[in-house]
Amino acid sequence: MKRIYKITLLVGITILVSSCHNNSAPNYQYFPNMYESVAYEPYTEAKIFKGGKEGQLPVAGTINRGFEPYEYENSTAGYEAAKANLKSPLTEEEKNSGKGKELFEIYCISCHGATGNGKGKLVEREKFLGVPSYKDRVITEGSIFHVETYGLNAMGSHANQLSAHERWLVADYVLKLKSQL
Repeated sequence: MKRIYKITLLVGITILVSSCHNNSAPNYQYFPNMYESVAYEPYTEAKIFKGGKEGQLPVAGTINRGFEPYEYENSTAGYEAAKANLKSPLTEEEKNSGKGKELFEIYCISCHGATGNGKGKLVEREKFLGVPSYKDRVITEGSIFHVETYGLNAMGSHANQLSAHERWLVADYVLKLKSQL
């Protein structure tokens, strides 16, 4: 009989304790600093870092994840070197995929026109003037890629909108347009 009272009392206490739990409140954390790290302000002083400041420069020689280095400089000499030496890494299957045409129609057609004659909608509306036709220029796949990467004259860089692979696809499509003019 005593045993039944003990079991009943134990079950009652268990029900009582479990009914008091608040599901909307967070549980206790063991070592909470592992879950919620100390935030540092980037422009404050801190003696634990070199130079006494929170904001640190990246280590020399590091590059962003996904960034592909481009060895030609943004100058006329770099343009001429890219024009003479830079070759496309694309395979024939990639060149014939149709993706270059799609990208050209998104990013280039408004200024350069559908055929590459320099008579796009923005040129017709006189928003930009002096966009050359591809047939009037001596261009190579390297020079096209270089101009897409850095920009030239009124044309800005497209490196932040197109990956290196996509810029190569557009360069190949531009050469196809030039051969059709």
